[in-house]
Amino acid sequence: MIEAVVFDLDGVLIDSEPVWEEVRREVVVAHGGHWSPDAQPQMMGMSTAEWSAYLVADLGVRLPPPRVAEVVIEAMAARYRSHLPLLPGAVEAVRLLGARFTLGLASSSPRSLIAVVLDASGLRSSFAAVRSTEEEARGKPAPDVYLTVARLLGVDPGSCAAVEDSSNGLRSAAAAGMAVIAVPRPEYPPAPDALAAARLVLGSLTELTVAEVTALG
Repeated sequence: MIEAVVFDLDGVLIDSEPVWEEVRREVVVAHGGHWSPDAQPQMMGMSTAEWSAYLVADLGVRLPPPRVAEVVIEAMAARYRSHLPLLPGAVEAVRLLGARFTLGLASSSPRSLIAVVLDASGLRSSFAAVRSTEEEARGKPAPDVYLTVARLLGVDPGSCAAVEDSSNGLRSAAAAGMAVIAVPRPEYPPAPDALAAARLVLGSLTELTVAEVTALG
């Protein structure tokens, strides 16, 4: 029986991956690095500490990782305050499922950005537990953030459904033992092995219903 639904944030509720890519690319170029075509897919699901280190070690940014994180996060927050790129059906899906299930949020975004999104979207009160991978020892694809959210909700991970889009996110939720719902972004398609872990694959959140989630139990 599904008792709780845990949402990812980036690429599920907000169309943030293009914004992350643009901001990170600008920072890399401005600080002596070299952008790689596969850099954004590589970083999807990484924690703040992981992707900031990646920008330095792999892409050659000439700043310490903590400063890289500050610069990128400040730019992302400014973008969100100017325009929050909510995906179609995001607010409606959260409110619809929230009327039936306990909701959690398991995001690779830093806490400060999660707060900006939840406040701007009016969804803060919908989630009984919110967790960032920056608060975990390991980011996605490790299951840590999903296991923590389940614990905070007081629900067994096997009684949770997780809504994800990226390869690392899908792997993370599956490794935690949750029933995985994939809502892939066509611009960043997940790897076949990651998508195979999903029990349900949807084209968008407008297709997500209480009945479909209940049927996963």
